[in-house]
Amino acid sequence: MRAVIAEDSVLLRAGLVKVLEAVGYQVLAAVADAEGLLAAVAEHRPEVVVTDVRMPPGFTDEGVRAALVIRRQWPGTAVLLLSQYVEERYAADLLVGDTRGVGYLLKERVANVDDFLDALERVAAGGTALDPEVVSQLLLRRQSGPLDSLTPREREVLSLMAEGRSNAAIAQALVVGESAVAKHINSIFTKLDLSPTEGEHRRVMAVLQFLDHA
Repeated sequence: MRAVIAEDSVLLRAGLVKVLEAVGYQVLAAVADAEGLLAAVAEHRPEVVVTDVRMPPGFTDEGVRAALVIRRQWPGTAVLLLSQYVEERYAADLLVGDTRGVGYLLKERVANVDDFLDALERVAAGGTALDPEVVSQLLLRRQSGPLDSLTPREREVLSLMAEGRSNAAIAQALVVGESAVAKHINSIFTKLDLSPTEGEHRRVMAVLQFLDHA
């Protein structure tokens, strides 16, 4: 798997390179700003990009804006954003439109290498990965609407779905059978009025309902 990394912290950038290369990723470039990121993606056309949200020169949303450009110009490139703090609007911005191959994690998650690599693999495979803390804050801020009809267990399931976890991973996290998870998910789809004709995209659409109303 070919990757490009964008992170202004020299130590974290070097650490990301080491972690990715240790598990078989080919790191084609490791840059410090959004301009360098876009140039590297244009040159190397990687399968996956890992980028900080805030980078020089303004340290605001340079990484997000670069990620959106990448998603438009090279839609086959998966993008995993890293952020120091929970900034829900950036997660929502990235999930507008085609939600395949996108992720948003807090930087502290990188310290748990297994969690980080699990999220990166999901994103690189075309899935989504949202940081549990982002999901938690979005659910806490949700005040009214269709999600209010969900049971506490269904909200737990939706939270794990929002992280990008499979049915098997949800079952393991909640210590229940996969059949129970499937029943909860079907109930969520029904309560949120998501038609079976939407197929697998219903998972993402269910997540977007609370992103849109957070």
